[in-house]
Amino acid sequence: MSNKVSVLVAGSWGTALASVLAMNHNNVVLWSRNFEQVKEINEFHTNSKYLPGITLASNITATTSMKAAVENSSAVILVAPSSAMREVTSELKNYWNKDMLCVHATKGFETESLKRMSTVIAEELDCSEGDIVVLSGPSHAEEVIRRCPTTVVVASLNKSAVERAQELFMNSYFRVYTNRDMIGVELAGALKNIIALGAGMSDGLGFGDNAKAALMTRGLAEISRIGVELGANPLTFSGLAGIGDLVVTATSQHSRNWRAGSLIGKGNKLDDVLESMGMVVEGIRTTAAAHSLSIQHGVQMPITDQIYNVLFKEMDARVAVETLMGRDPKTEMENIRLETWEQWHT
Repeated sequence: MSNKVSVLVAGSWGTALASVLAMNHNNVVLWSRNFEQVKEINEFHTNSKYLPGITLASNITATTSMKAAVENSSAVILVAPSSAMREVTSELKNYWNKDMLCVHATKGFETESLKRMSTVIAEELDCSEGDIVVLSGPSHAEEVIRRCPTTVVVASLNKSAVERAQELFMNSYFRVYTNRDMIGVELAGALKNIIALGAGMSDGLGFGDNAKAALMTRGLAEISRIGVELGANPLTFSGLAGIGDLVVTATSQHSRNWRAGSLIGKGNKLDDVLESMGMVVEGIRTTAAAHSLSIQHGVQMPITDQIYNVLFKEMDARVAVETLMGRDPKTEMENIRLETWEQWHT
């Protein structure tokens, strides 16, 4: 089997995963539409916009040609922003074949259709959604690229595919677990970005650790509720893709979602925040998608509702917190389903 692996696209997370794959003796080809970025990677072995100060391995190259990137690859790793996933995958299908392992590591929804990324990819590649592998977990690109110990999870309904993905990525600093709950892993990775935005807003408002701990805990409860409604195993939200990724995304200044939320909490307008960051903040689109899904499925998501109001209805972040604190009294363990995920899926 070829040791060529393709990574689409060459953002911070795509480049960090390319570095993991290169460490494992693969010839890695990064694809980007940006000619100057490709030239920089090939000539200087850097990707300074996304990972400044880092030198990339010599077995990482880049190209603007999708054909050159994908042909004769054993695996394709999709790390396109959620807003561009359908377009990128549509182009990929001209060169992809079903013997290639397909892994995606994008944490978001297609906002217009409310579809998960694996659904979008499967539709464009005309393959089974169950054969796609999802990679998720607590993993800042800035730390992975420096080979800090990192643990993630790969999930798929296809046992052979998920084991291939585990073998492809796992090494001395990048530990990979497997999980068969693809829906849960995918939903957890996307939905926690909403709560990370809220945690950033709380910090921007100067509300302290008590408020942030409560926000994260109750946030996990509501993303678990909608996740279970959509077919996820509730236990997945207690694992690496759930609470693990939530903790790292909601508490670290590496997190784009936390940084965006913090700036909004300090009074900055959303458009100004996004312009100043210059990179995709997936939690913005995910908040809109989750808000629509909660209405569609009749699932209460009060934190998501208030973050939606701040982002899209110009509500002041402080007023949103006061609204949450003033809600009617509740029991902590409300409306928990007693059936197990295994029983639902027999």
